[in-house]
Amino acid sequence: MFTYCTEGHRHWGRLGAAGLLLADRGRVLLQLRSRGVHQGGTWSIPCGARERGETFDEAALREAREECGIDPTGLRPLNSHVSVCGGWPFVTFVAAPIRPLDLRANQETARVAWVPLDDVAGLDLHPGFARTWHDRLEELTR
Repeated sequence: MFTYCTEGHRHWGRLGAAGLLLADRGRVLLQLRSRGVHQGGTWSIPCGARERGETFDEAALREAREECGIDPTGLRPLNSHVSVCGGWPFVTFVAAPIRPLDLRANQETARVAWVPLDDVAGLDLHPGFARTWHDRLEELTR
């Protein structure tokens, strides 16, 4: 379900995509993408394509549940950000956990980890996440 934006870049999700950035006590929750998925072997937030009839926040929460076992009732929403590449939207929802989360990997996720903010840039990041990480870091450290 790849699509191309008006700038000729290849993206996953014909209707755009969304992800969930969880932040807690100077750390963010990241997933190491399994080798068999697009951009496997890189670190990112749980994210994926928006399905027909689904809002961006619904897509982000569904993907977080599917990929990392995150229960959306255990989250406090903070804000959201829209990135657009040639008409193709990606929405990042930022939230904080309100209780301990029961995290787990699945076939798309090799590992789930809380990563200190200062350590994120040193990881092999998914290219899309890497492009927006600096802006999210500035926001999280204000």
